[in-house]
Amino acid sequence: MSDNGWIFIAAGDPSADFPGKNLIDEIRRDCPDIGLFGLGGPLMQQAGLKPIADCRDLAVMGFFEVVPKLFFFRRLMVRTVGMIAERRPKAVILMDYPGFNLRLAKRIKPLGIPIIYYISPQVWAWGKGRVAAIKRLIDLMLVIFPFEEKFFREHGIEAHFVGHPLVDRYRDIPDKTSCRAKLGYGGSERIIAILPGSRIQEIRRMLPVMTGAADIIVNKLRDVRLMLAAVPGIDIEIYRKIIGPRKIDIRAGVTPEMLSASDLVVTSSGTATVEAAYFGTPMIVVYKTGFATYQIARRLVSVDSIGMVNIIAGRKIVPELIQSAATAETIATQALQLLQDKTRYDTMVHGLMSVREALGSGNAGRNAWAAIQERVRLC
Repeated sequence: MSDNGWIFIAAGDPSADFPGKNLIDEIRRDCPDIGLFGLGGPLMQQAGLKPIADCRDLAVMGFFEVVPKLFFFRRLMVRTVGMIAERRPKAVILMDYPGFNLRLAKRIKPLGIPIIYYISPQVWAWGKGRVAAIKRLIDLMLVIFPFEEKFFREHGIEAHFVGHPLVDRYRDIPDKTSCRAKLGYGGSERIIAILPGSRIQEIRRMLPVMTGAADIIVNKLRDVRLMLAAVPGIDIEIYRKIIGPRKIDIRAGVTPEMLSASDLVVTSSGTATVEAAYFGTPMIVVYKTGFATYQIARRLVSVDSIGMVNIIAGRKIVPELIQSAATAETIATQALQLLQDKTRYDTMVHGLMSVREALGSGNAGRNAWAAIQERVRLC
């Protein structure tokens, strides 16, 4: 039990672990004696979060893919609500992961505890029916993209743009030449990075078509090297089994250096697209999911793009290959066109630089904590 009270933080997705850690660092600086508990990954736990569950155990995507873990999530919800009711934290801070977090907010709202949402659900893309629930349940929304602030305010929700956490995460990553040297590559080689996603089910769907595209590209071009960004904590044999005898360097824990060093990125949709944009590295966005999940999603999504890079820019900067269009042949065709057309390549780089500017100047954790303290004085 903390004698100085508690703050509850729920980060259910691995991508929220770093911003969650940064936020905890700011809380610890001002409130060193307050207790922190909730859902989070290794970085948040190292920063001082007492975990109810690890976010790596919560990483499930898709409507039907979550079904096998329903009992797990129900038990976790009951336990989480019980601990919040018992400890009565000074604030509840929710991070992304709306399927769980909005249900949690509904259950704890009667307790009268201030509820802050940091890294908002993408209700502007789909699930706009959730906007009314957010307005009813959430006291403060902290967003990481400028257009989100406008969206929520137009719906009567107090929102503040605090900047994107990856600006802080990647600020000290060296330039392309230095990253190539660190990874052991020469200056004349063209490097293609493959990022099949952060969840095992994504990897199993995306990686076969990505490696198929790599085969075509290697047969067409000389001096091409292939790197794959492995996710720490996922068994390396999962990647090796799909890759087979291909010459692809599997690297874990060096994704930013890989993105900086590369000439082209073939990536699943998600945070990786914004990360590649930060380094100004051209990319092809690939998205494949289960048939039933896709059929539901395409009826709910209300934006023209799925890649955050294109959504931030408000136009198509990078190609998106979705579902049946995401074949080895179409990926390879797009890649070859980019690598062989300097004008097209440079145009994409210029567009990505505008996206980077929209991410803010950094200090997202500090800005988020300042906004929370202004709205709800916690210490």
